[in-house]
Amino acid sequence: MSDTRRVPLAAAELPEAAFAARQPIRFEHCDTAGIVFFARYFTMMQGAVEEWFAAELGLDYPDIIQRRRVGLGYVRAECDYVKPARLGDVLSLTLLVERVGRSSIGLAFHGHRDGEPVLIGRLVLVTTDIHEAAPIPIPADIRAAVEAYQRRCAT
Repeated sequence: MSDTRRVPLAAAELPEAAFAARQPIRFEHCDTAGIVFFARYFTMMQGAVEEWFAAELGLDYPDIIQRRRVGLGYVRAECDYVKPARLGDVLSLTLLVERVGRSSIGLAFHGHRDGEPVLIGRLVLVTTDIHEAAPIPIPADIRAAVEAYQRRCAT
């Protein structure tokens, strides 16, 4: 069986223009050993996405869902855990766009603690019509903002 884990980028290798969400590790994130419970990383990545929409894309995440009725759910989620994060740590979750498709956006998250790799996660976001529960093409304003961010991070 081959090892399919991905190797996170070193903090120094991440693009300067990339958005990083600061995530303090709280009691609520941890198991009884004081280590982050693995599923909580997905909640942290979702929080980073919501912050990214506002800070980098200039888009109102709640408005997209509530008023425009465009779903921003996930069709794939994965995470490789490099080192445990513990109560009191502060993680930096850096978000990179890996690909932009017709109705999906591939996102990568590089998590670091004091510059040391802790995790690499991936989410594939899909845009949907909330009423029909069906995929739709990425709305033009979202596509333009995501592609502009992707270009900023490539240079």
